[in-house]
Amino acid sequence: MALRIAKTRHLGDLLSSAYEKRVLNKGPKIVVIGGGTGLATLLRGLKKYTSHLTAVVAVTDDGGSSGRLRNEFGILPPGDIRNCLTALADREPLMEQLFQYRFGKGSGLAGHNFGNLFITAMTDITGDFELAIKQSSRVLAIRGQVLPSTLDKVVLAAELEDDSIIGGESLIGKANRRIKRVYLVPANPSPPQEVVEAIGSADAIIMGPGSLFTSVLPNLLVPDVLKAVRNSNALRIYVMNIMTQAGETRHFTASDHVKTIHNHCGPGLIDTVIVNTEEIAGAIRERYLGEGSVPVFLDREALAKEEVKIITGNYLSKSNFARHDSEVLAEMLMNLIDVDRIKNKRGPLRCGLLRCGPLR
Repeated sequence: MALRIAKTRHLGDLLSSAYEKRVLNKGPKIVVIGGGTGLATLLRGLKKYTSHLTAVVAVTDDGGSSGRLRNEFGILPPGDIRNCLTALADREPLMEQLFQYRFGKGSGLAGHNFGNLFITAMTDITGDFELAIKQSSRVLAIRGQVLPSTLDKVVLAAELEDDSIIGGESLIGKANRRIKRVYLVPANPSPPQEVVEAIGSADAIIMGPGSLFTSVLPNLLVPDVLKAVRNSNALRIYVMNIMTQAGETRHFTASDHVKTIHNHCGPGLIDTVIVNTEEIAGAIRERYLGEGSVPVFLDREALAKEEVKIITGNYLSKSNFARHDSEVLAEMLMNLIDVDRIKNKRGPLRCGLLRCGPLR
């Protein structure tokens, strides 16, 4: 009897998995551009709706574990790549915990993430950083793909308000001066062909959330990435950060964020801007204020002059941090993308109707 029940449950799991795969394969093609924790947060929500996800990730990080591995092994920084891989993982939670595990002690190990070391070792074994990411993706059975915006070794530099120049992502935020512009050295790195193809076939391109100058813009500063985004027929969405960032966007309003992107990339790059308007609890707000961050102010009239559609709502996580709720944000974005697909006849909708719920 017990064996029969076990077989029935196994069959049910197989059928459920097959149904899930079929539904996810009908989802829209989405490219998400950025880096850091903001990108990973968004991916966790989106992976429940579609398997056609591409994360295009910045490779300019030169601090912490990533910076150490970059300097010691000559590889591209693996940290943001690792965050996206674990966010898209379809393995048991233990695998995700393992990849995110940070060593607290040990000569040479303290401060390193296991996942960073894994990707570094895989790069050494395969001799190819891009192949190492693909092999790591198989280990974690991720939904979608994670791609660096370039395989060239680039440095992010910034020109500050006093015309001084700072080289290195980790130093830019520490300068405590307003940033006039950021740029890559060398200036014309090439993206992997898969990045250009994913952008070209996308139904939607989502930029952010994430650090404006050090996570979002470094990807768009790769000339062929920007060209592909600009030439795409996809819906182009910018998810506004909830808080300003000390050292990067202090005193920035919503329109300042979009103007900065347009100043670097040219006007008209963004179609729609998502802005959280939910009030942040006093205790959380005070904690961030102590770190030099405040909620991004929605200056609606100035933002509208950037010729973007503005969508507002409560996208705030119920945690003790001023972050986006991955599930709420993903559901809103999927409905927005579905409406655009109806309007532009881009393909079948999820489950054939709006507001089809997430899968797991």
